[in-house]
Amino acid sequence: MYLENSIRSSSFRDMELREITFALPPGFKFHPNDHELVCHYLARKVSDQERTMVEVDLHIQEPWELPDAAKLGADEWYFFSFRDRKYATGSRTNRATKSGYWKATGKDREVSDPMTGAAVGMRKTLVFYRGRAPNGSKTNWVMHEFRLETPRSPPKEDWVLCRVFEKRKAERDQARESAMEEEALTSSRWREEEWLGLLSEWETMENGVGF
Repeated sequence: MYLENSIRSSSFRDMELREITFALPPGFKFHPNDHELVCHYLARKVSDQERTMVEVDLHIQEPWELPDAAKLGADEWYFFSFRDRKYATGSRTNRATKSGYWKATGKDREVSDPMTGAAVGMRKTLVFYRGRAPNGSKTNWVMHEFRLETPRSPPKEDWVLCRVFEKRKAERDQARESAMEEEALTSSRWREEEWLGLLSEWETMENGVGF
């Protein structure tokens, strides 16, 4: 019995993450927080122990061409990417693609260990622009790029974990949900007014008014 359970557990661990996601019941989804992405998935990738996420070369993949294998959420793509240096001796990253480029926006956000409060990584937010800088056209594609970065222990390699989503679609889904809620509320109010009208008619009939 113990051996059977061990084999079953081992088999489950060996499944691709996307296959596990597809096998989950409706309502369940892959939705890790920033700390889990950095400390579990990215840290294991750097140490060559992570095999559940695919690798994507952002220089040859436009955001709308990301492979289905990387789509681990309803509208989110998760994958590893190796950062390409813009200059051999510099620290700037080359994020250009065939038709555009990823541009950083805002300040990098520190990812902390919730138990100790220690910094374990950083999250950079980027937006995709069509064309070439500085005259690119902004799109609705957004990427969160996670990297390992601690004060005393620099990363061994330039692997990053990326989460990509299309902002427009998320906003459209939210607007649709709001519209459905408003419609349900309006329908509920109409039913309430209809019942009040019927009750008023019944009271009038019981009191003999109009006969």
